[in-house]
Amino acid sequence: MPAALPAQSSGDLALARIKYRGGGDWYNDPSAFKNLIEFANRQVPISITPEYDDVALGSRDLHNYPFAFMTGHGTISINEAEANNLRSYLENGGFLYIDDDYGLDDNFRKMLSQVYPNEELVELPFEHPIYHQVYDFPGGLPKVHEHDNKPPQGFALFRNGRMVAFYTYESNLADGWANPEVHNDPEPLRQKALQMGTNILVYALISGR
Repeated sequence: MPAALPAQSSGDLALARIKYRGGGDWYNDPSAFKNLIEFANRQVPISITPEYDDVALGSRDLHNYPFAFMTGHGTISINEAEANNLRSYLENGGFLYIDDDYGLDDNFRKMLSQVYPNEELVELPFEHPIYHQVYDFPGGLPKVHEHDNKPPQGFALFRNGRMVAFYTYESNLADGWANPEVHNDPEPLRQKALQMGTNILVYALISGR
């Protein structure tokens, strides 16, 4: 595997979870992202700080993190300054991963249209490297929770040939990262969710750059 990105001042890569306005529960399942980081640190040669930071969408601090995670169920409100900050973050090497925890889809797409009015999400084929980084997912995303009897889908936003955002829909991937007692998911399914999450981290931090 290629060498990791240059380390931050702590010696490890620090990751962020996005805080956003509007009433959506950006804070749900606090154990999920932490569990993914711990799993990835055990499985692959990437040194990630065990504790992630919660960072506001409009904060310049966002630019200190190579990877940001966003999730929730409800409304997202974003003003021009926040849209500009997120656009600058993505244009300058940042990566945003968004997991729809059911009910976020319309709101996220509206947010994205404010950040990139002339860009659209592209559904990735199952052959895309993000599904085959460390663990092989020949059929695409695992289905963690069922809601509307729709297949899970992975969408990406590209800028100048680089994927800057990856969006998982109808998968509930992050629910599978949460502590076992939160959703009572079978352990084999939790492992698949953690493995796919590790693929996303490896792609974003190493392979997709």
